[in-house]
Amino acid sequence: MEDDGARTARTGTATIRPPLEGLRVIDISNVFSLPYAGGLLADLGAEVIKIEGPGRLDSTRHNPTSGMHPDNEPGADPWNRASTFNLLNRGKKSVALDLRRPEGREVLRDLIKTGDILMENFTPRVMRGWGLDYPEVVKLRADIIMVSCSGFGREGPYSQYPAQATTQEATHGLTDATGYIGGEPSKAGQSFVDFLATWALVMGTLLAVRYRHRFGKGQWVDVGMYQLGCFMVSERILDWEANGRRVERLGNRHPWRAPQGCYRCAGDDQWCVISVRDDAEWIALCGVMDRPDLAADARYATTAGRRAAHDEIDTIIGAWTAALPKHEVMARVQAAGVPAGAVYDARDLHADPHLRARGLMEMVRFPPERGIGRRPIIGRPWRLDKTPLSVRGPGPTLGQHNREVLQDLLGYDAARCAALEQAGIMGTEPTKLRPLVPLSMDQRVRLGRLAGWDPDYKARLGIED
Repeated sequence: MEDDGARTARTGTATIRPPLEGLRVIDISNVFSLPYAGGLLADLGAEVIKIEGPGRLDSTRHNPTSGMHPDNEPGADPWNRASTFNLLNRGKKSVALDLRRPEGREVLRDLIKTGDILMENFTPRVMRGWGLDYPEVVKLRADIIMVSCSGFGREGPYSQYPAQATTQEATHGLTDATGYIGGEPSKAGQSFVDFLATWALVMGTLLAVRYRHRFGKGQWVDVGMYQLGCFMVSERILDWEANGRRVERLGNRHPWRAPQGCYRCAGDDQWCVISVRDDAEWIALCGVMDRPDLAADARYATTAGRRAAHDEIDTIIGAWTAALPKHEVMARVQAAGVPAGAVYDARDLHADPHLRARGLMEMVRFPPERGIGRRPIIGRPWRLDKTPLSVRGPGPTLGQHNREVLQDLLGYDAARCAALEQAGIMGTEPTKLRPLVPLSMDQRVRLGRLAGWDPDYKARLGIED
């Protein structure tokens, strides 16, 4: 990035502008997938105005799953300091508006008239009940692009069900595919389907923008997270439809590779994955482990034989890896031409030289009055060679742009804004908060909230106060 909060990049005397500059997004989404999509649109140059209620904050602002506060200090305004909120909502403006009240929805309608894109992730009944579903929104602006994300989409027998990505993993079958042999179904990870939805929402929005650019018409982008999850297990669905076969959970095993596993290495909770594709790679792995006897053993000479003796082989490989650091295991095995990869934790990812070279972690400077300084924020998984992009700033404080948006954009006078504030429809502080239990970093580790922490993390990350 050119500088913290850079808006444009320069090549010679020409200014390269971000691709979505000039587009305005009205974002009334909450939690993860759609807020994150909106943050990526802000990276691409869109003006994104986030709306949340003083009495109904985005849940990533203030709850036990909101990530960390800088230096583990909540400060006087913890709802503005949560790491997850500032990551997902980077570069946005904030208007704190109570949409449960008619006066708040009137302001929203005025904003929609000025916007190019409206983003929401309520269950369908909410927007319909407010008179702001797509057939009504196009009456406010005919070429509006409306982007909706819900658990099950806008029609069908499940459409009215509220949903979260964490619970949907069970409904669309991902947990049935995830787990160890003979074991119980397991989650795939941290809200895995939320990430799938984020990429789908960005792609759907950009396709709709292109369509409007070509034909002058908006459209409705309707993403159901359930379908995204089904897509991820599509080969199992196809196997059932075509062959009547229900595939069992495999854990770290593979249908036609052997051995394949995730092996414990030296240190606390350190692991490396090794996957042998054929007999030649098996012989190479035996050489790396200095076990020529295994390469000569007829029981392990074929993939079928190794699959039959997989438990025994896992014990042998695990005894070798346990004495070595995971990166050394990875380097030795890869050098022999066998696929291997160290299992990375957050510490590894932040220090990874490749990700640093790619610029995935971007240093973003918070305004001095927020007392946070410069912090790393994850960028984008893609780069544009002719259009340098950057995180354009941290997430906004609650209601930071109330007056700017209502007065400068909508033309409201100061008296009308003051009346909205006095009535509690607009504000800059939450009207209700549940208390957060303060925990030291060591307590978080003991409770399993963190795997560990480094007291010298600022030096490791290059953070300057």
